[in-house]
Amino acid sequence: MKIINSFTTNNFKSICDLLAAKDADLKKIINAHGYPPMWSRKPTFETLIHIILEQQVSLASALAALNKLKQKVRNITPQKIISLTDVELKSCYFSRQKTVYAKHLASAFINKEVNLNCFLSADDETIKNILKNIKGIGDWTADVFLMMALQRADLFPAGDIALINSIKFVKQLPKSTTKEGILLIADNWKPYRTIAAFMLWHAYLQNKKTNNIIKLPL
Repeated sequence: MKIINSFTTNNFKSICDLLAAKDADLKKIINAHGYPPMWSRKPTFETLIHIILEQQVSLASALAALNKLKQKVRNITPQKIISLTDVELKSCYFSRQKTVYAKHLASAFINKEVNLNCFLSADDETIKNILKNIKGIGDWTADVFLMMALQRADLFPAGDIALINSIKFVKQLPKSTTKEGILLIADNWKPYRTIAAFMLWHAYLQNKKTNNIIKLPL
């Protein structure tokens, strides 16, 4: 049986300190911006719908769609998603593609292909394989769910543009740095790549908030 590596509010900051001690660039983030939030979400069907809505759009746009859906159905459940027409989901700002994804996810729950209770004791790869069998869920969506809903400590979603831009800025890497090169750097943060990602997201958001535009090396 594989070991489940997770984090809690009790050890989150100490893991940040451990990473900062190993990596001077991560230490600079804490010195400049403080500790990152320990982003967390409930391990629910609604959270998976929310993460699907966040694919390739702004967080604000995704939240607007989620809130519009909540206004329509109150509680977001697989049965309610299945019962909505494509037109009704479009009125909740779902694209045609995300309408398909949401209904495939709902069907997977209704057909018991996904059991969130079992996820609590399953290892990361098992969960990722189950989720990625559902149309519309790839590495990024599965990784974010594991990181934020299940507090798994060693994920690094290399497909996240904000995260990649942040690591390039913090590490002063060339724009041309490959995904493989990024992952090699992230390997140095094992088994706490999730927390390193939180630190990098935190730096990105703080720089954006203060209008400190991230300029990447050539």
